[in-house]
Amino acid sequence: MARILVADDDQDIRELVCFKLEQAGHEVVSAPDGSSALARLGDGDIEIALLDIMMPGLSGLDVLTRVRADERLRDVKVILLTARSRDVDVDAGYATGADDYVIKPFSPRELVHRVSSLLQRA
Repeated sequence: MARILVADDDQDIRELVCFKLEQAGHEVVSAPDGSSALARLGDGDIEIALLDIMMPGLSGLDVLTRVRADERLRDVKVILLTARSRDVDVDAGYATGADDYVIKPFSPRELVHRVSSLLQRA
């Protein structure tokens, strides 16, 4: 399966998402903020990153912008997780380079399906 990064400052959400992805057979690493997520992505072994948009320090959009600007990380698939559901926010996420956009609250099972779908397209 895939090696996945889950970055969310909400520990409960982070743990739930990690648990569901591990149940689905993925190897999961986590980060509590954008800076930690970017550092973890720099290791170069992450296939998919799930990034909360509203994190302290570097936001998920900040991390995504840096991922898309880095030749070594351009192939990393990114799913944004956020409570921001306005059309303008969704458009900004995709315009920044997100592969998918999931609005909180979300079904953990649906998230696992979206990850699987993204892996099949890769």
